[in-house]
Amino acid sequence: MKVILAQKKHRLGDKEYNLKIIEETAASTDSELLVFPEMFLTGYGIGDLYWTVAEEIPGPSSQRISDAAKENDTTIICGMPERPVPDIGRLYNSALVATPDGKLDAYRKTYLANFGPFDDMRYFKPESELPLFDTPLGKLGVVICYDVFFPEITKYYAMNGADMIVCISASPSVTREFFEGVLLTRAIETTSFVLYANMLGREEQLMFWGGDTAISPKGRQLAKGPYFEEALVELDIDMEELPKARTGRPVLSDTRPDVLVKLLE
Repeated sequence: MKVILAQKKHRLGDKEYNLKIIEETAASTDSELLVFPEMFLTGYGIGDLYWTVAEEIPGPSSQRISDAAKENDTTIICGMPERPVPDIGRLYNSALVATPDGKLDAYRKTYLANFGPFDDMRYFKPESELPLFDTPLGKLGVVICYDVFFPEITKYYAMNGADMIVCISASPSVTREFFEGVLLTRAIETTSFVLYANMLGREEQLMFWGGDTAISPKGRQLAKGPYFEEALVELDIDMEELPKARTGRPVLSDTRPDVLVKLLE
């Protein structure tokens, strides 16, 4: 399976420019899965402009991404601000999932970052739905940035049949070591492929480091993008590695529901 993690610079607040990057990347590569970072459609640090540029799904931008997925026979995952229907007074921080059969879906961020330079709660509503996406590549579970620090999400995905965890992110350089550590842990503890697509470039006081990463179910680094430089991080995933990893280290089948339920006590 050919995967491309698109470590590309976006233009803040310029949906047309960013859409063209998505379309051109899809047309110029032969990926089966093409992943862009959190909020790649608009940029992350646009503040109150979120209210103006957010769109419904389906909507004009998501339809163009869906068309690119169909025309190039690929699945595209991309971050965007989503306007709910009906209006609930806040938006969703969403990961659009567009499959080559024309289906449009979305995961909405569960854990919103609201510390340091992050002010997600001002604009977004946290969700609690954890959808699994059936794609031509297998079952995908998606998380967005801060979500990956909460192992209950990825554990849920893996326990319910996910072959792969895709994390799209807008992680600034000061958090790089945290993300690199936790991504490796998520792969090992779920015996799943973990794919990470991070934002690249500067937005005012934030510098995003890129470093797109793919990790095997055994915790082996399969591919790694450079820091602070554009790249298309390409790799071929051997799905036969998955049952071997889960047989050799049966953390999923050995998981005890009676222990998990203690989280709720």
